[in-house]
Amino acid sequence: MSKAIVHLLRHGHVENPEGILYERLPDFHLSEVGRKMALRLAEFTADMDLVHLRCSPLERAQETIAPIAERHGLEVVTDERVIEAGNNLRGRVFTGKLTQLAHPAVVAKLWNPLRPSWGEAYRDIVTRMRAAIADAAVAAAGQEALIVSHQLPIWMARRDAEGRPLVHDPRKRQCTLASLTSFTLIDGRVTKVEYAEPALDLVPARNRLGQKKFVAGA
Repeated sequence: MSKAIVHLLRHGHVENPEGILYERLPDFHLSEVGRKMALRLAEFTADMDLVHLRCSPLERAQETIAPIAERHGLEVVTDERVIEAGNNLRGRVFTGKLTQLAHPAVVAKLWNPLRPSWGEAYRDIVTRMRAAIADAAVAAAGQEALIVSHQLPIWMARRDAEGRPLVHDPRKRQCTLASLTSFTLIDGRVTKVEYAEPALDLVPARNRLGQKKFVAGA
């Protein structure tokens, strides 16, 4: 029997005062709060039996995993498969007075929330996350691995593992900033899912579960 635990960690808070949907855009870094979250996460994971780390190539993810890698003395594998979900609305603003939600070019992309029509298909996200998680489990081999990714990919991986429909209300994703979604895998199959929010006290209220928002801030 082969057992491993793979932790999916969402990155910390990002410096984004204009409320831009940054998706895969470059040069979006952790804020001061986000850096505090990263240090908190290094402390929280200090006693974990981590032997393998991998991470999205985006700056906010790399900056989140850096203190963890230093604490455990591990190299980080950069993995394109755990990158943020593709979104055709990148670069637009969907919060406050400058929201572009009603812009004709935006409305034209919102016709099918089941796919979704504005970005990467949910099933495609699941496919790449499954593969990355499986590789991490093999690399951990009886111990623990950690992957830093983004809200939607993590949430898709969890819904897939729990056998739930991929279509969902984005406002109800249980995947806040700096949260850990942990999968126990036995012989490659997820047998248990656990969730923790070790930096919840640092999370701005508007980024917590239940706050009304569009698809930004992922």
